[in-house]
Formats: sequence, structure tokens, C-alpha cells
Amino acid sequence: MNRNLTSQQKNAVLLSMAQLIAAEKAVIIKANKIDVESYRGEDIAMYDRLKVDEEKIEGMILSLQQLIADVDPVGKDLFHFTHENGLKITNKSAPFGTVLIIYESRPDVTVEAAGIAFKSGNKILLKGGKESLNSNLKIVNLWHKALIENNISTNWVEYLNYNRAKIQVFLENPTQKVDLIVPRGGEKLIAFVKQHATCPVIVSGRGNNFIYVDIEANLNLALKVILNAKTAKISACNAVDKVIINSNLIAKETFIKKLINKLLKFNVEILGDVELSAFENVSSFDSDEIWFKEFLDYKIVIGTVNSSEEAIAKINKYGGGHSAVIITKNDKTANTFMESVDSAAVYQNASTRFTDGGEFGLGGELAISTDKLHHRGPMGLQHLVTNKWYIYGDGQIR
Repeated sequence: MNRNLTSQQKNAVLLSMAQLIAAEKAVIIKANKIDVESYRGEDIAMYDRLKVDEEKIEGMILSLQQLIADVDPVGKDLFHFTHENGLKITNKSAPFGTVLIIYESRPDVTVEAAGIAFKSGNKILLKGGKESLNSNLKIVNLWHKALIENNISTNWVEYLNYNRAKIQVFLENPTQKVDLIVPRGGEKLIAFVKQHATCPVIVSGRGNNFIYVDIEANLNLALKVILNAKTAKISACNAVDKVIINSNLIAKETFIKKLINKLLKFNVEILGDVELSAFENVSSFDSDEIWFKEFLDYKIVIGTVNSSEEAIAKINKYGGGHSAVIITKNDKTANTFMESVDSAAVYQNASTRFTDGGEFGLGGELAISTDKLHHRGPMGLQHLVTNKWYIYGDGQIR
């Protein structure tokens, strides 16, 4: 397998893949229909991620087109130094080598992740969930066609059709070199991978995102943002699960009643702290442990705090390190909040739903990392590289 493909070769494969997906759209949807009809679970987030329709097909094609247009991340000069003895020292970006992604549902990841890995010079091992097997195998077959059309080895994209026991054995004793693993799914999947992996793991962690409504919030804006963040796509890790409201907010009671009514129109189950559970249609909860939970469902927790400092502390204690929002007209308050909250993405006056590789201009994403090494937040094309040192001399010794 030639590890040194040119940008032109890589783009040619991506273009072939985009054309094949467009041509085979009906076949992909037909394969996906088998998966959807076979799914017996009651997890509505899983079902939403599993289903492939015309819109998702268009999203797959768009992600490939964006990758083609993006700059090749490999071989980029990062640092130069000339030693006093004449050595010329350069640091350049380089591929990891082989990346394994383990994911649940989401057949679109089979396109997006493989595209990002391939353009960044990495071989990818794909391990999708059994619920999306037919969809994934069809898409991998198209990847192989795209590679063959361009006289490039199909080894660049490999699907691991393993059950849980077999993938555990592979994680503990890989039958080929694996340089990086990205688990993309629920907390049980992430814990399983971290427990058994023998190489570095980048965690695409839970959301459990917070919105804080400050004392100086535009309340109409707050309603719009909360409703979008909660209800637009409940299966997304960038959906909001928790809202905290400043107790000193003017017209607080009116605002809370409006928020409750709007959420009820979307059949959102509302849980509240002691103050909020006094409102009609809000249930109380037994334990503060609920503040830790990611719902991926039509469910939300609302509470109050006495200050932005208290809001920051609560988010840093309970949040998933993914996304956090402050709704305020006060830029100074917002800046303090954004610098103090320990999340990969922090917002002023906008929905958490924008934490996404495509929305951030990355041309799709491999995952959204809630780790801090080696990257944090949406991982796009430019982030799936490591670095390598090149030293040029003429006989220097130390």
C-alpha cells in the first residue's frame, strides 16, 4: 500500500466516491431500509442516527466536496530552526498511520470519517454497530470501488465486521498496527474502548450541554436559543440538556412560564430544582446526579443560580466538557463566563447546535473530542495529523 499519495490522487478518490454515492443513492437507502426495519430498540436517538434519507445522502456528498476543496493537511511546515552548527531543522505535519473508529448507528460516519482519514493520509478501520451493518457494508463497497477506479489499494478503507467479543480481542491484541482509536458513541462504548485499548484513544464524549440565562439576557433570544438547542435534533451530542437561570432575573416568573409552555409544545419532559418544580408541568428530581446525565431525548432539567460565578461552577462540576452557552447582553460578563467555563466550545447568545465540524468550517468531522490531548472540540481534516521532525546536515556530530 503506497502511503505517499499525492493530493491529486486523494481528491480523485473523494470525487469518485461523491459520484458513486449520487449514482447509488437508491441502493444505499434500500440497504438502510433493511437496517431501519430490523431495529427493535426503543432508543429514539439511535433510530434517528440510523435512518438515511435524501437529506443525509446530500450531506454525505457535501462533506466529500468540502474535503476536496480543503487544503491537504499533510506535509505542512510547522516550525523551522537553523542550529548554530548549520543543521537545518524542520517540523512538518504527518499522518498518524492507521486510525480505528468505533461508532454506533450513523451510516454517514462511514462516509465522513473515512473521507477525513483518507485525505489526511491515514488508513481507517471502521467498526460500526450491528444495527447499521447493511448500510455500512454498502458504503464501504462504494469506497472500494472509488479506490479501484483510481488504481489505489482498497486497504485504505477496511470494515471490521466484528462482534463485541472479537473487537475486545482486537483492542487488546491488534492483528495489525493501530495508531489511534476514536470511540464515537455512548458512555458505555467509550468506557469499553478505554478499558481494553492498547494505543491512544481520543474520546468523543458525552454532551450534557448547559445554557445559562444571565440577569442581563435578552429573554426572547433566550427562548429561541433554548428551544432550538433542545428540540432541533435530540439525537445530537450538541443538543442542550440543562438550563440554569439567574434568580435575580427581572420578569423571571413570566419567562419561566413561557419557556415551559414552549417546551411542552414539543412534548419535552421538564424536570426542575426546588424553585422550578413549584411551577405547573415541572417534575422534581430525587438526586443531584441527574445534573451529570446526557439525555439524547425530549427531556430537560431547569434550575436557578444566584450569580454567573455559581453558573460557571455548576457547569464545570456537572457538564460534559462539550458546549456551554451564556445568554447575556453584557459582553464583559460573557467574556468572563467563556474564559472560565471548561468546555470545548463556549458561546454567547447562540445555540449549542453549531458545535459541529461542518458548521465550524472544517468540512465535516471525525468526532467531537472532549479530551484535551491532542485536540479538543470538532476534529476535522486538519486535526487528524501528528507531526514529524526533518533534520538536514552535512556530517554534524554532538
